[in-house]
Amino acid sequence: MKADRSSVAQQASAPLEVVSLVSLGQHPVSGRLRRAEQDARALELCLALERQSAPGAVSLSAWHASGSEIALGSEQDQALRGYLGMGLESLTLVTPNAPGAAPLKAVDQPVVDVWPLLVTRLKQAAPQLVVCGGQGETGEGSGLLPHLLAESLGWPLVEGIVAIESCDGAHLTALQALPRGQRRRLRVKLPALVSVDSAAPAARQSAFAQARRGELSTLASGELVHDAQAETFGVAPARKRPKRLKRIKATSARDRFKAAAAKAEGGGGKRLEGVSAEEGAAEILKLLREEGVLR
Repeated sequence: MKADRSSVAQQASAPLEVVSLVSLGQHPVSGRLRRAEQDARALELCLALERQSAPGAVSLSAWHASGSEIALGSEQDQALRGYLGMGLESLTLVTPNAPGAAPLKAVDQPVVDVWPLLVTRLKQAAPQLVVCGGQGETGEGSGLLPHLLAESLGWPLVEGIVAIESCDGAHLTALQALPRGQRRRLRVKLPALVSVDSAAPAARQSAFAQARRGELSTLASGELVHDAQAETFGVAPARKRPKRLKRIKATSARDRFKAAAAKAEGGGGKRLEGVSAEEGAAEILKLLREEGVLR
Protein backbone atom coordinates (compact mmCIF):
# COMPACT_ATOMS: atom_id res chain seq x y z
CA MET A 1 0.00 0.00 0.00
CA LYS A 2 2.83 2.39 0.78
CA ALA A 3 4.48 1.58 -2.52
CA ASP A 4 1.27 2.42 -4.38
CA ARG A 5 0.94 5.75 -2.59
CA SER A 6 4.54 6.65 -3.29
CA SER A 7 4.17 5.83 -6.98
CA VAL A 8 1.06 8.00 -7.21
CA ALA A 9 2.89 10.85 -5.48
CA GLN A 10 5.83 10.45 -7.84
CA GLN A 11 3.54 10.62 -10.88
CA ALA A 12 1.83 13.70 -9.48
CA SER A 13 5.17 15.45 -8.97
CA ALA A 14 6.55 14.48 -12.37
CA PRO A 15 6.61 17.35 -14.89
CA LEU A 16 4.12 17.43 -17.74
CA GLU A 17 5.90 16.33 -20.93
CA VAL A 18 4.84 18.61 -23.80
CA VAL A 19 6.14 18.28 -27.37
CA SER A 20 5.69 21.01 -29.98
CA LEU A 21 6.05 19.77 -33.56
CA VAL A 22 7.52 22.38 -35.91
CA SER A 23 8.16 22.38 -39.65
CA LEU A 24 9.75 24.50 -42.36
CA GLY A 25 7.58 27.34 -43.59
CA GLN A 26 7.74 29.25 -46.85
CA HIS A 27 7.14 32.95 -47.41
CA PRO A 28 4.15 33.36 -49.76
CA VAL A 29 5.80 36.16 -51.76
CA SER A 30 9.56 35.56 -51.82
CA GLY A 31 9.39 31.77 -51.44
CA ARG A 32 12.23 31.78 -48.88
CA LEU A 33 12.16 29.29 -46.06
CA ARG A 34 11.07 30.54 -42.65
CA ARG A 35 9.31 29.24 -39.54
CA ALA A 36 5.79 28.04 -40.31
CA GLU A 37 3.10 30.44 -39.13
CA GLN A 38 0.76 27.89 -37.52
CA ASP A 39 3.62 25.90 -35.96
CA ALA A 40 5.01 29.11 -34.45
CA ARG A 41 1.57 29.85 -32.97
CA ALA A 42 1.48 26.30 -31.56
CA LEU A 43 4.88 26.82 -29.93
CA GLU A 44 3.65 30.14 -28.53
CA LEU A 45 0.75 28.36 -26.81
CA CYS A 46 3.19 25.83 -25.33
CA LEU A 47 5.43 28.63 -24.04
CA ALA A 48 2.39 30.34 -22.51
CA LEU A 49 1.42 27.09 -20.78
CA GLU A 50 4.94 26.73 -19.42
CA ARG A 51 4.93 30.34 -18.21
CA GLN A 52 1.58 30.11 -16.41
CA SER A 53 2.47 26.80 -14.72
CA ALA A 54 4.56 26.34 -11.60
CA PRO A 55 8.35 26.25 -12.08
CA GLY A 56 9.39 22.79 -13.26
CA ALA A 57 5.79 21.66 -13.77
CA VAL A 58 6.09 21.60 -17.58
CA SER A 59 8.92 20.08 -19.60
CA LEU A 60 8.71 21.54 -23.12
CA SER A 61 10.62 20.26 -26.14
CA ALA A 62 10.35 21.05 -29.86
CA TRP A 63 10.81 18.46 -32.62
CA HIS A 64 11.27 18.72 -36.37
CA ALA A 65 11.08 15.59 -38.53
CA SER A 66 13.46 15.51 -41.49
CA GLY A 67 14.36 12.88 -44.07
CA SER A 68 18.08 13.63 -43.58
CA GLU A 69 20.45 15.68 -41.49
CA ILE A 70 20.42 19.45 -42.00
CA ALA A 71 23.72 21.14 -42.72
CA LEU A 72 24.85 23.92 -40.40
CA GLY A 73 24.33 27.34 -41.96
CA SER A 74 21.96 26.07 -44.66
CA GLU A 75 18.66 27.73 -45.47
CA GLN A 76 16.82 25.02 -43.56
CA ASP A 77 19.07 25.61 -40.54
CA GLN A 78 18.40 29.36 -40.63
CA ALA A 79 14.64 28.79 -40.86
CA LEU A 80 14.50 26.35 -37.94
CA ARG A 81 16.52 28.71 -35.77
CA GLY A 82 13.55 31.05 -35.94
CA TYR A 83 11.89 28.73 -33.41
CA LEU A 84 14.97 28.78 -31.19
CA GLY A 85 14.75 32.57 -31.17
CA MET A 86 11.38 32.30 -29.42
CA GLY A 87 13.14 31.20 -26.23
CA LEU A 88 14.09 27.55 -26.72
CA GLU A 89 17.46 26.25 -25.65
CA SER A 90 17.44 23.37 -28.16
CA LEU A 91 15.43 21.86 -30.99
CA THR A 92 15.49 18.14 -31.80
CA LEU A 93 15.79 16.97 -35.42
CA VAL A 94 14.13 13.56 -35.75
CA THR A 95 15.89 11.77 -38.62
CA PRO A 96 15.91 8.18 -39.94
CA ASN A 97 18.43 5.60 -38.78
CA ALA A 98 20.03 5.29 -42.23
CA PRO A 99 23.45 6.97 -42.03
CA GLY A 100 24.81 9.15 -44.79
CA ALA A 101 21.45 10.12 -46.22
CA ALA A 102 21.48 12.72 -48.96
CA PRO A 103 20.60 16.27 -47.90
CA LEU A 104 16.92 16.99 -48.28
CA LYS A 105 15.89 19.83 -50.58
CA ALA A 106 13.02 21.44 -48.73
CA VAL A 107 11.75 23.26 -51.83
CA ASP A 108 11.31 19.99 -53.72
CA GLN A 109 8.41 17.62 -53.34
CA PRO A 110 9.16 15.21 -50.49
CA VAL A 111 10.05 11.62 -51.34
CA VAL A 112 9.93 10.28 -47.77
CA ASP A 113 7.22 10.02 -45.15
CA VAL A 114 8.25 11.68 -41.91
CA TRP A 115 5.22 10.76 -39.81
CA PRO A 116 6.43 7.16 -39.16
CA LEU A 117 9.60 8.69 -37.65
CA LEU A 118 7.47 10.84 -35.36
CA VAL A 119 5.29 7.89 -34.37
CA THR A 120 8.34 5.84 -33.40
CA ARG A 121 9.86 8.69 -31.42
CA LEU A 122 6.60 9.59 -29.69
CA LYS A 123 6.11 6.00 -28.58
CA GLN A 124 9.62 6.03 -27.12
CA ALA A 125 9.34 9.39 -25.36
CA ALA A 126 5.67 8.96 -24.31
CA PRO A 127 4.77 12.65 -23.77
CA GLN A 128 1.38 13.61 -22.35
CA LEU A 129 0.64 16.40 -24.82
CA VAL A 130 1.65 17.02 -28.45
CA VAL A 131 0.87 20.39 -30.07
CA CYS A 132 1.28 21.20 -33.77
CA GLY A 133 -0.06 23.40 -36.54
CA GLY A 134 -3.08 22.38 -38.55
CA GLN A 135 -1.33 22.42 -41.95
CA GLY A 136 2.21 22.73 -43.27
CA GLU A 137 3.45 25.39 -45.68
CA THR A 138 5.91 23.19 -47.60
CA GLY A 139 5.68 19.71 -49.03
CA GLU A 140 2.21 18.31 -49.65
CA GLY A 141 0.53 20.59 -47.11
CA SER A 142 -2.44 18.23 -46.87
CA GLY A 143 -3.07 18.71 -43.14
CA LEU A 144 -3.15 14.93 -42.58
CA LEU A 145 -0.17 14.73 -40.22
CA PRO A 146 -2.13 15.30 -36.97
CA HIS A 147 -4.71 12.71 -38.03
CA LEU A 148 -2.07 10.12 -38.96
CA LEU A 149 -0.22 10.61 -35.68
CA ALA A 150 -3.39 10.41 -33.57
CA GLU A 151 -4.60 7.29 -35.38
CA SER A 152 -1.24 5.54 -35.05
CA LEU A 153 -0.87 6.42 -31.36
CA GLY A 154 -4.52 5.84 -30.45
CA TRP A 155 -4.78 9.33 -28.93
CA PRO A 156 -7.69 11.79 -29.13
CA LEU A 157 -7.22 14.64 -31.61
CA VAL A 158 -8.61 18.14 -31.05
CA GLU A 159 -8.43 20.58 -33.96
CA GLY A 160 -8.68 24.36 -34.10
CA ILE A 161 -7.27 25.19 -30.65
CA VAL A 162 -6.72 28.91 -29.98
CA ALA A 163 -5.76 28.82 -26.27
CA ILE A 164 -4.61 26.35 -23.64
CA GLU A 165 -6.16 27.46 -20.36
CA SER A 166 -4.88 24.81 -17.95
CA CYS A 167 -3.47 21.31 -17.68
CA ASP A 168 -3.42 19.27 -14.47
CA GLY A 169 -1.45 16.32 -15.86
CA ALA A 170 -4.54 14.19 -16.42
CA HIS A 171 -6.80 16.56 -18.37
CA LEU A 172 -6.31 19.53 -20.68
CA THR A 173 -8.68 22.51 -20.79
CA ALA A 174 -8.52 24.45 -24.05
CA LEU A 175 -10.55 26.81 -26.23
CA GLN A 176 -11.55 25.68 -29.71
CA ALA A 177 -12.35 28.06 -32.56
CA LEU A 178 -15.81 27.70 -34.10
CA PRO A 179 -17.37 29.38 -37.15
CA ARG A 180 -18.51 33.02 -36.91
CA GLY A 181 -15.93 33.84 -34.24
CA GLN A 182 -17.42 31.64 -31.53
CA ARG A 183 -15.36 29.67 -28.99
CA ARG A 184 -15.93 26.36 -27.22
CA ARG A 185 -14.22 25.20 -24.04
CA LEU A 186 -13.10 21.56 -24.13
CA ARG A 187 -11.73 19.24 -21.47
CA VAL A 188 -9.59 16.49 -23.00
CA LYS A 189 -8.12 13.45 -21.31
CA LEU A 190 -4.35 13.08 -21.70
CA PRO A 191 -2.35 11.90 -23.56
CA ALA A 192 -3.73 13.88 -26.47
CA LEU A 193 -2.72 15.63 -29.66
CA VAL A 194 -4.03 19.10 -30.51
CA SER A 195 -3.63 21.23 -33.63
CA VAL A 196 -3.69 25.02 -33.54
CA ASP A 197 -5.96 27.30 -35.55
CA SER A 198 -4.74 30.40 -37.38
CA ALA A 199 -6.87 32.49 -35.00
CA ALA A 200 -4.52 31.62 -32.11
CA PRO A 201 -2.34 34.43 -30.72
CA ALA A 202 0.47 35.46 -33.04
CA ALA A 203 3.93 34.13 -32.25
CA ARG A 204 6.46 36.40 -30.64
CA GLN A 205 9.30 37.89 -32.64
CA SER A 206 12.35 35.66 -32.96
CA ALA A 207 15.42 37.01 -31.14
CA PHE A 208 18.57 36.76 -33.25
CA ALA A 209 20.96 36.24 -30.32
CA GLN A 210 18.86 33.44 -28.81
CA ALA A 211 18.53 31.82 -32.24
CA ARG A 212 22.35 31.77 -32.53
CA ARG A 213 22.83 30.38 -29.03
CA GLY A 214 20.22 27.65 -29.43
CA GLU A 215 21.28 24.12 -30.38
CA LEU A 216 19.95 21.87 -33.15
CA SER A 217 20.45 18.29 -32.00
CA THR A 218 19.92 15.26 -34.27
CA LEU A 219 18.18 12.13 -33.00
CA ALA A 220 17.86 9.04 -35.24
CA SER A 221 14.49 7.34 -34.85
CA GLY A 222 12.97 4.72 -37.13
CA GLU A 223 13.65 3.59 -40.66
CA LEU A 224 13.40 5.66 -43.83
CA VAL A 225 9.99 5.19 -45.51
CA HIS A 226 9.68 6.26 -49.14
CA ASP A 227 6.53 8.03 -50.26
CA ALA A 228 5.71 6.38 -53.58
CA GLN A 229 2.72 8.63 -54.24
CA ALA A 230 4.67 11.85 -53.68
CA GLU A 231 7.35 10.71 -56.13
CA THR A 232 4.73 10.72 -58.91
CA PHE A 233 3.46 14.24 -58.18
CA GLY A 234 4.12 17.03 -60.65
CA VAL A 235 4.86 20.56 -59.49
CA ALA A 236 3.69 23.53 -61.58
CA PRO A 237 3.18 27.26 -60.94
CA ALA A 238 -0.18 27.97 -59.34
CA ARG A 239 -2.84 29.57 -61.49
CA LYS A 240 -4.69 32.67 -60.40
CA ARG A 241 -7.86 31.55 -58.69
CA PRO A 242 -11.23 33.22 -59.25
CA LYS A 243 -12.38 35.75 -56.71
CA ARG A 244 -14.09 34.18 -53.73
CA LEU A 245 -17.19 35.48 -52.03
CA LYS A 246 -16.59 37.84 -49.12
CA ARG A 247 -15.75 36.02 -45.89
CA ILE A 248 -15.88 37.77 -42.54
CA LYS A 249 -12.95 36.79 -40.32
CA ALA A 250 -13.19 37.91 -36.71
CA THR A 251 -9.87 38.90 -35.13
CA SER A 252 -10.84 40.83 -31.98
CA ALA A 253 -13.33 40.04 -29.23
CA ARG A 254 -15.61 42.81 -30.51
CA ASP A 255 -15.58 41.39 -34.04
CA ARG A 256 -16.26 37.89 -32.73
CA PHE A 257 -19.27 39.14 -30.76
CA LYS A 258 -20.66 40.99 -33.77
CA ALA A 259 -20.19 37.93 -36.00
CA ALA A 260 -21.83 35.62 -33.45
CA ALA A 261 -24.77 37.98 -32.92
CA ALA A 262 -25.29 38.75 -36.61
CA LYS A 263 -28.20 37.23 -38.47
CA ALA A 264 -27.52 34.24 -40.67
CA GLU A 265 -29.24 35.84 -43.69
CA GLY A 266 -28.12 39.11 -45.22
CA GLY A 267 -30.53 41.94 -45.89
CA GLY A 268 -29.61 42.44 -49.53
CA GLY A 269 -30.46 38.98 -50.83
CA LYS A 270 -33.44 37.84 -52.87
CA ARG A 271 -35.53 34.79 -52.09
CA LEU A 272 -36.75 32.87 -55.12
CA GLU A 273 -39.78 30.60 -54.92
CA GLY A 274 -41.69 28.86 -57.68
CA VAL A 275 -39.33 29.94 -60.46
CA SER A 276 -38.08 27.84 -63.32
CA ALA A 277 -34.59 26.39 -63.55
CA GLU A 278 -33.64 28.93 -66.22
CA GLU A 279 -34.75 31.88 -64.07
CA GLY A 280 -32.91 30.51 -61.05
CA ALA A 281 -29.72 29.99 -63.06
CA ALA A 282 -29.96 33.53 -64.43
CA GLU A 283 -30.19 34.98 -60.90
CA ILE A 284 -27.19 32.92 -59.76
CA LEU A 285 -25.13 34.12 -62.72
CA LYS A 286 -26.16 37.69 -61.98
CA LEU A 287 -24.99 37.37 -58.36
CA LEU A 288 -21.66 35.84 -59.39
CA ARG A 289 -21.03 38.66 -61.84
CA GLU A 290 -21.88 41.28 -59.22
CA GLU A 291 -19.44 39.69 -56.77
CA GLY A 292 -16.71 39.53 -59.40
CA VAL A 293 -16.47 35.74 -59.42
CA LEU A 294 -17.41 35.60 -63.11
CA ARG A 295 -16.58 38.17 -65.73
